[in-house]
Amino acid sequence: MIEPATALSEVYANIAKAAKIARREPSDIELLAISKTHPAEAIEPLIRAGQRVFGENRVQEAQAKWPALMETHDAISLHLVGQLQSNKAEDAVRLFDCIHSLDRPSLVTALAKAFDKLGRRVPCFVQVDIGEEEQKGGCPISEVPALLGEAREADIPVIGLMCVPPLDLEPAPYFALLAKIAADNGLDKLSMGMSSDYETAIMLGATHVRVGSALFGARS
Repeated sequence: MIEPATALSEVYANIAKAAKIARREPSDIELLAISKTHPAEAIEPLIRAGQRVFGENRVQEAQAKWPALMETHDAISLHLVGQLQSNKAEDAVRLFDCIHSLDRPSLVTALAKAFDKLGRRVPCFVQVDIGEEEQKGGCPISEVPALLGEAREADIPVIGLMCVPPLDLEPAPYFALLAKIAADNGLDKLSMGMSSDYETAIMLGATHVRVGSALFGARS
């Protein structure tokens, strides 16, 4: 098993290399360490190695482990990257610093209500169903402009688009399509790319890469 600090430095080196090829600044790319399913004791070494931005898939799992970690370590930024149920919107707004999975009008309504109640507005990415896969979350491509309009009307700070390309297919065309949809809608942040393809995503404009197994090892 590779040491967490070594894994982290390798990923940052790969980010810098991909950014250089794309003539971008590495500092323009945020690494989200995806800590879903991993216990606090597996996360601690990465925090000690300097990582401060983490991603979780489920609100309840994050609630169980992150409040204690945040008490012990400062400046942690926590991102929700998994699907969000409307009835968990308030819990998500209370705990997370960014939400990557806004994908439907009912969630716009739930988040707007939670923002008003808690007095904080959390930046959001609209998740796009880039591969037109029914089993995955995400707003259909044709409905993105309408959903963005609803979110803006509800005063939800949408900062970009997110996608998860189809498994086992070349991801580059999907990343390029997401970048085009974002540009067409006046958005410049792109949450795309995971352990197997984050370097490709960076070359196609990713501003946030979601890396799990390259940092934590394969999940059992």
